[in-house]
Amino acid sequence: MSNRALQNYIPALTGVRALAAYLVFISHYAYVFDADLPHFLKRFFSEFHIGVTIFFVLSGFLIAFRYFDSFKLTADWFKQYLKNRVARIYPMYFLLTLGAFVYYFFTRDPIITNGFPNAIGLFFMHITFVRGFFYDLNFTGIAQGWSLTVEECFYFSAPFVFFITKKYNRFYPQILAITGFGVLMVLIFHNVNWYGFFGNFTFMMLYTYFGRCFEFFVGIQLAMFVRKRGLERSNKIPYTYIGFFFIFFCVAIMACLPIPKGWTAGLHSPFGIATNNYLLAISIATFFYGLITETTVLKGILANPFVELLGKSSYIFYLIHLGYMYTMLHASFNWMNEHAFTMYDKWGVDWHSPFEWDSLNLLYAFIVLNAISIFLFKFIEEPLNHYIRKSNFLISKPTT
Repeated sequence: MSNRALQNYIPALTGVRALAAYLVFISHYAYVFDADLPHFLKRFFSEFHIGVTIFFVLSGFLIAFRYFDSFKLTADWFKQYLKNRVARIYPMYFLLTLGAFVYYFFTRDPIITNGFPNAIGLFFMHITFVRGFFYDLNFTGIAQGWSLTVEECFYFSAPFVFFITKKYNRFYPQILAITGFGVLMVLIFHNVNWYGFFGNFTFMMLYTYFGRCFEFFVGIQLAMFVRKRGLERSNKIPYTYIGFFFIFFCVAIMACLPIPKGWTAGLHSPFGIATNNYLLAISIATFFYGLITETTVLKGILANPFVELLGKSSYIFYLIHLGYMYTMLHASFNWMNEHAFTMYDKWGVDWHSPFEWDSLNLLYAFIVLNAISIFLFKFIEEPLNHYIRKSNFLISKPTT
């Protein structure tokens, strides 16, 4: 890691990535505990999709923290910037997406394609990130990968956001312009039968960059504030815990909201969208400001080397925690459960199987998926990241 990168590196914010990924994991598998939890707690856990908002605010902060001051309107700067973004995001996404479609080739699992007639064409829509603009295709392939379309839109737009902010001193009006463009696209295409391309306002506000740009802009604003004020401050306001409280207060709000017909969470109601995209984003930025400028027990936990490793591998965990890899793990647990009872019958004993409880199987899956994530990070993602950064891809690396 370069000296400049070290200066821009905040270990606790890497640990936050693990927290965000695990929150999303809980939201997807909260149903496992349906029989044992009160209704409000089930709703509360199902709104832990907030991990995605944490990722978006964090992306806005880190990109601005690293690049805002050094931004130059030159071809070489853009090439180096895009090279770094490709190295960070693309290799594992491509490989795991390829794995999803190989899995589809052997299993014909309809979840992968959602009725789309051309699997190869859909694969190319995935690896070019365009599937994220189509409501009907949004959860195909690696379902949670829809958020990478949002991320990529931000990555491409960030240099222009920096330019307009620096040259014209216009920051927040850009949010109105971006969201307004999304609204216009829905008005134009919502009646066009094209796999739900900008099919409705809920989809646009929750699953595209045009609806969720505020979260990135809040992160950018935090980065500019920290760059201006520094990492030291004199007041004793506990921003870490204030932000943490309001993050879960937002979760509680969404858990109390009625779920609109055809959707799955309070998030999808109009007030849920406002809470998630705006109030939650501000709460997360407050939490981050505390982590950056305070010394707390929570910061110490998130900066712990093992939690930091979990944070570094959390991108892979996020991509594999839902979908074909989890499906294969779940099938393996079922097979081992049946095999255990077959052996018990053969032995004439009445024992419990270690795989007969869904909640325990979920814990096993969580542990195994983390182990796979760390392995893939250490032996594939990190080496590919370094290789691309040092290569002549897009721009030649200067010789020393």
